[in-house]
Amino acid sequence: MIEAIRTDTGDTTDETGGASIHTADEVLRALDAAAVEDAVRKAAAAEIMPRFRQLAAHEVVEKNGPHDLVTVADRLAEEQLTAALTSLLPGSLVVGEEAVHADPAVLGALCGDAPVWIVDPVDGTRQFVHGDPGFATLVTLALRGELLASWTYAPALDLMAVARRGAGAELNGQPLRPGSPAPGAVLEVAISHYDFTDDEQKRVLALLETDGVAPRPCGSAGLEYLHIARGELDAVAFSWENAWDHAAGLLLVHETGGASGTVAGEPFRIAGGNALPFTAARDAATARRILGLLAAAD
Repeated sequence: MIEAIRTDTGDTTDETGGASIHTADEVLRALDAAAVEDAVRKAAAAEIMPRFRQLAAHEVVEKNGPHDLVTVADRLAEEQLTAALTSLLPGSLVVGEEAVHADPAVLGALCGDAPVWIVDPVDGTRQFVHGDPGFATLVTLALRGELLASWTYAPALDLMAVARRGAGAELNGQPLRPGSPAPGAVLEVAISHYDFTDDEQKRVLALLETDGVAPRPCGSAGLEYLHIARGELDAVAFSWENAWDHAAGLLLVHETGGASGTVAGEPFRIAGGNALPFTAARDAATARRILGLLAAAD
């Protein structure tokens, strides 16, 4: 039985019991959200969109296999965002997908006392490489595992979603209020793409192939979370936990009334070490249903 559903996104308790260097409220007060949005838009305009449908073969490289790609746009956009974001919030650090690929020790910043920007410069690189507009730049501000603010920007689709802890979320300046799925409706669920799952993960996710649930492979994780926030998708079920893929979307979903949790019935920890798979959904009831189905694998 699933008992724990995450309805917030972090724990601000200092595990040492001492005074923290920063508090979430202090970081939020120091945050210039409009300047962050401007930095995200500028990085996309300078390094991503000029290369959309214009990539040369030598500008695309495999990282861990034929489906795990990185492009010059990923690297240069992350470099620009790293410089811009740390200048906007002195003392902050960046955990970016490409930086972690180069040096896994960078992930340790998620457990430290400094504010951290979690950055995925091109979420949905495969789509970007193939000329599909379904990709996004994801930026999240976190402090000791608590998600404070996030920006989900799909430049080719002209969509900018912004979420702030306790203040709701907006898409292109308009409030996002998706509500719950209609009673009795078939639940539309995006799941980890088959190209990125092993046999055991496929077996567990196949439990969602049941009456009343319609699973499909996911595209850009960041945009799937946005689909939930817009009421266009009911839930996701993912079998990987990279912070840069999920942080922005989890805050976005929670700030529009959604919930999330892991298959063990525990809150999802952005620093990792989660029981997988996990879900995020339009409401707690939907999250419980998805997790209940997935838990049957044990």
